[in-house]
Amino acid sequence: MSDALRAALADGARLVITTGGTGVAPRDATPEGTAPILTRTLPGISEELRRLGATEALGGLLSRGVAGIVDPGALSAEGALIVNLPGSPAAVTTGMPLVLALAQHVLDQLGEETTHDRSIRADHGRTVATG
Repeated sequence: MSDALRAALADGARLVITTGGTGVAPRDATPEGTAPILTRTLPGISEELRRLGATEALGGLLSRGVAGIVDPGALSAEGALIVNLPGSPAAVTTGMPLVLALAQHVLDQLGEETTHDRSIRADHGRTVATG
């Protein structure tokens, strides 16, 4: 996993979303492969993804996915956001709107182009983050 993430960042990816490998089975190692790549974690994203997943199935609480940033210049020229989603199609469908609603704001902050008076809203209409 770490090698694949490094390759994506080297190719210029600024948003990397992984699916699967976040559960409790011995083969589920996506968080362990992602964590060493991150400069800083964004636990609020992972917590909200788990909360949303649990509204559909209690097993959503078992996801160990992580989210965080890679600072500009670390492994990425401009910085990047990496988010682990669970592998189930329902979890991806539920999680993608949240990730996409936050991604541009995170990437703007990494590039120091933040617009502080802008609110970012998820599809369900409530404010997820404000600038």
